[in-house]
Amino acid sequence: MSSTPEIPVIPRIKLDTILNVISKGFHIDKRPLLSYRTVEVIKNIAPNADSSVLVKLGHTQVLVGIKIDIGQPFPDNPEEGVLIVNAEYIPAASPSFEPGPPDENAIELARVIDRALRESKAIALDKLTIIPGKKVWMLWLDIYVLDHDGNLIDAAMIGSMMALAQLKVPHFEVDQITGSVKVDKSKYTAPLQINRYVATVTVYKIGDMLLVDPTAEEEAIASASITISISEEGNIVAIQKRGLGFFLEREIEQAVEISLSKGKELIELIKRLSS
Repeated sequence: MSSTPEIPVIPRIKLDTILNVISKGFHIDKRPLLSYRTVEVIKNIAPNADSSVLVKLGHTQVLVGIKIDIGQPFPDNPEEGVLIVNAEYIPAASPSFEPGPPDENAIELARVIDRALRESKAIALDKLTIIPGKKVWMLWLDIYVLDHDGNLIDAAMIGSMMALAQLKVPHFEVDQITGSVKVDKSKYTAPLQINRYVATVTVYKIGDMLLVDPTAEEEAIASASITISISEEGNIVAIQKRGLGFFLEREIEQAVEISLSKGKELIELIKRLSS
């Protein structure tokens, strides 16, 4: 079961305080506007997953788990493995979350992560073929929002990239007569091949100010946000805009500059934490 997040109501006096602090170039927790909160990770935290990472970005907590199983390839990509990304908002993660089926926010979160990985060709899906056109490895990447205090997309991307980087492909044997595949998860053939690392940088607009990594209260008063996915080569591989507000041309240019700079920092962080 997922939940539907509602936009929290910020009291007027708190709203004025937040806007005043942001106008001076700081988050309400005294960080500069272009600084991320401290990132902490716990690897292999979910025993039932083949790879898992808990990401703590300030008070935001996101768990990413991956299961690897054998399945059939997509007809249009018969010689590639399959990556399926899902996201779920846990009702206890925020007072603003209400129980119910996955809504457009959970679906969008999954799609942004999926697009960043797919468009950057971050993982070598072509190396996950077992029997061409018949059997391939399927990666089920599930994102669980455990505690929502802002900037879920960037936190989820950190966890997703790290979980993929530590995933190992199980040992398998193919019966040449029947074509059946026997998997032994007590043994491994090799780590999942990573072609390149990718990060998302979500830039938010509050008033006339641009910032990254807002708290939930800051995020609630942002008029718009733009998520830019950056590969480790410094290429923009995907863009997603959210919110009813707009970005001026110069603000988009600034957002791109911010994303290229912060994306590089996040990728270096992901690599360091994955080692």
